[in-house]
Amino acid sequence: MIRNQTTRARDKLMSKLPVTGELLRGSLVERTVFHTKDCPKCARGEGHRVFVLGVSYGAGRTRQISVSPEKVEEVRRWLANYQKLKESIEAICELNQDVVRSERVVSKRRKAQHD
Repeated sequence: MIRNQTTRARDKLMSKLPVTGELLRGSLVERTVFHTKDCPKCARGEGHRVFVLGVSYGAGRTRQISVSPEKVEEVRRWLANYQKLKESIEAICELNQDVVRSERVVSKRRKAQHD
């Protein structure tokens, strides 16, 4: 019974997975940069808004990629898709653990009946 409920819940989650190539891992950061001289905008204290995608690779290595203003919304969508997929995968793994646990309980009961 528990296995059937768990399997249905897992299948429901799987049907909602974003099956797409539009996935991106990392963080989008907005910064303001200032030139040191000869820029009227910087001289007024406004600076220039830039977006940077930061992706860490472990061992202290991080790659930073400049993102054009035209690409910002697309990058945000891809980052959100990645987070949704990651959360769904974790939820599916939890459900699969329940399936394994329930199979183990059934197996123990069968073994006890034969003894």
